[in-house]
Amino acid sequence: MLRSIITGTGCYIPPVVQTNSDFAQHTFYADNQLPLPTPPQEVVEKFKQITGIEERRYTTDELNTSDIGAIAARNAIIDSGVNPEEIDQIIVAHNFGNVVKHTIQTDAVPSLASHIKHQLGIHNSNCIAYDILFGCPGWIQGIIQADAYFKAGIAKKALIIGTETLSRVIDMYDRDSMIFSDGAGAVVLEYNESAEKGPGILSASVQTHSLEEVDYIHMGKSFYPDSDPRIRYIKMKGRKVYEYAMKYVPAAMKDCLDKSGVDIKDLKKVFIHQANEKMDEGIIHRLYKLYGMPAPENIMPMSIQWLGNSSVATVPTLYDLVRKGQVEHHQLTAGDVIMFASVGAGMNINAVCYRY
Repeated sequence: MLRSIITGTGCYIPPVVQTNSDFAQHTFYADNQLPLPTPPQEVVEKFKQITGIEERRYTTDELNTSDIGAIAARNAIIDSGVNPEEIDQIIVAHNFGNVVKHTIQTDAVPSLASHIKHQLGIHNSNCIAYDILFGCPGWIQGIIQADAYFKAGIAKKALIIGTETLSRVIDMYDRDSMIFSDGAGAVVLEYNESAEKGPGILSASVQTHSLEEVDYIHMGKSFYPDSDPRIRYIKMKGRKVYEYAMKYVPAAMKDCLDKSGVDIKDLKKVFIHQANEKMDEGIIHRLYKLYGMPAPENIMPMSIQWLGNSSVATVPTLYDLVRKGQVEHHQLTAGDVIMFASVGAGMNINAVCYRY
């Protein structure tokens, strides 16, 4: 049978390390534009306890979102061995386009996918390049979309990239700014013959909730009282996002697994969006509770502690690191059934069940 198979992975880990202690001297403000009464050091320590984040990565000033996406893409192409001129689609997931350092305007014209195709030097005009905006689940949605194109007979090889420079859209006076980071991850996906128990995508599940949930993650003015109200930064209703994720994500993951026909006991790894360590752990426990069993140990690799939340880049980056033996105590073996899952602005949820 034909299946969509990941044949190569790559990522870009930014070199600038921003530790929690770097934030300990900040004055944080609440959404009422009044300083938080808690000392910054306590704010930072509580933040670490809740999110698990100890440090995050920012890219260098001269690189943009498309630049780091191109680096991850190049690494994935080399890893796969594919001829770039044979790629039919370049799908780039992001949320803010290119944001030049020290500016306030996002740039997505032309699309980041077109920028990346240009940087890769791909001449083939039949290789279409386009962006996808789907919040943090954007990269997984790109995988789902490419798989649909393959099944429709429109394409056979795709490059799916998740890339973001969130450090350039955060409000440094908002404690939530400590969550976000920069990064890029990419895969080459090909439609090839696969045995019944061979590698490839097995199933997918997607949901959008956009009634009262639509502004749980949004753009808003700085919490700093003297800031320019015309400038917008990424904002999050943290408690609402947490409650939403706990309610809907485990059910979507169960739907995906049930569609695949795989027994929950045969699920080896879950690559979940690195949003918040406590939230991710809660989602996993609730998923297994839906099957009436406790979550097994070592099921969920994590990178948020040292990479932070780079939105669309977290899942492909983590997958690349685990594939290449760079996450301690986690490895993949041929035949392992794994799941990719994410939740983010929209509010959107998705999951993909995949046999390695």
